[in-house]
Amino acid sequence: MNLYEAIKNKDEKISVIGLGYVGLPLAISFAKVADVVGFDISKEKVQKYLNGVDVTKEVGDEAIKETTALLTWEEKHLKDCKFHIIAVPTPISSDKIPNLKPVMEASKTVGRNLTKGSIVVYESTVYPGVTEDICIPILEKESGLKCGQDFKVGYSPERINPGDKVHRLENIVKVVSGIDEESLEIIAKVYGLVIKAGIHKAESIKVAEAAKVIENSQRDINIAFMNELSIIFNKLGIDTKAVLETAGTKWNFLNFSPGLVGGHCIGVDPYYLTYKAEEIGYHSQIILAGRKINDDMGKYVAENVVKNMIKADKPIKGSTVAVFGITFKENCPDIRNTKVVDAIKELEEYGINVKVVDPVADEEDLWETYGIKLHNIEDIEDMDAIIFAVPHEEFKTIKLEDIKKLYNQRWNGYSNVMDEVAATSELEDGSPKYVLIDIKGMFNRKEAEDMNYLYWRL
Repeated sequence: MNLYEAIKNKDEKISVIGLGYVGLPLAISFAKVADVVGFDISKEKVQKYLNGVDVTKEVGDEAIKETTALLTWEEKHLKDCKFHIIAVPTPISSDKIPNLKPVMEASKTVGRNLTKGSIVVYESTVYPGVTEDICIPILEKESGLKCGQDFKVGYSPERINPGDKVHRLENIVKVVSGIDEESLEIIAKVYGLVIKAGIHKAESIKVAEAAKVIENSQRDINIAFMNELSIIFNKLGIDTKAVLETAGTKWNFLNFSPGLVGGHCIGVDPYYLTYKAEEIGYHSQIILAGRKINDDMGKYVAENVVKNMIKADKPIKGSTVAVFGITFKENCPDIRNTKVVDAIKELEEYGINVKVVDPVADEEDLWETYGIKLHNIEDIEDMDAIIFAVPHEEFKTIKLEDIKKLYNQRWNGYSNVMDEVAATSELEDGSPKYVLIDIKGMFNRKEAEDMNYLYWRL
């Protein structure tokens, strides 16, 4: 009986190392058909799961409460497993260099608990060669076992899209690879227990690694192009969204839009590829150019906030600006590498006070990571400008009429608060005074301008 049959019959167990946005859905899904151990080094995170709280919001509290998976921070339970899936983050350092420490530490943990006949599969994003050149030697050193003889290794890139309720783990085609034909077949069959969309067998581990790293690099470049178009069209006084809607009527026009590109994948993966390219003597041109544009967009947004405040005769230093949404994307609590923070930090450089509203972001995580405090919408009043940075579902019910009530009504030297009639009409010079920055185009530009908003978007 091979390992696949043993797992299917629950004679052997699967372990998932790293219970974040990728690992948790994997553990929960596999636990429906197999015996699973879910391991994470964060005792605090695991404790929240054990209390029935899904901090990722990927599977839901009920699924956490009902799962049969053993969720633990104690690595001793990994010894009971024969099929290990490593799904830890692979971030970049401040100088844009790949930080392989999490995946290397996870390899050490698994290696210490590795037994003969096991298979280790990596899901973490890496550049081609990391699995075989870096991870396998760590597994061998820690376990005292020989890869290819005592245990096998594979790579299966994660494709989970955080916050996406349509493209879920089960209905995304799964790429798998193995160090040999035997391991490839077993890995494909094990994933086939939960993946309904189909399995694609890559011809090698390096091919699978490369495929993963270019998927997000491709998106990054396309969004960078849209961001560059947005910069050009703003200078020309043309609405970018209107241009894209018009161009989108052609059947083969690619549907991308400008925005702040952050998160753990799109804003990180290209640097893994360009790092490896530099290692072999090739300096990337297109990939790094796209990254440069996207990395600078937070600063660009902040500059345009200030420019529009000046147009509206708003003071800059000492003013207060509200930012709605700080996560790296809509309907997802993940704040890793969010570019909204770049815009906030830049605004603070101008002496602007920033208040952040986000019903989705984890308050504790945000404070620990960026030192940013969250506010309730009830705390937002007397604003000099308002930015809608992330189009969470919770924000889509907010109307332009409601937003007006959140502004500071003291304009152009007036010391008293104007009454409601004056506040909702144009001043004597006829210029709009409600500075509204709508990064992703949530609102209708014409409606906003008709209501006396000074409206700007990418």
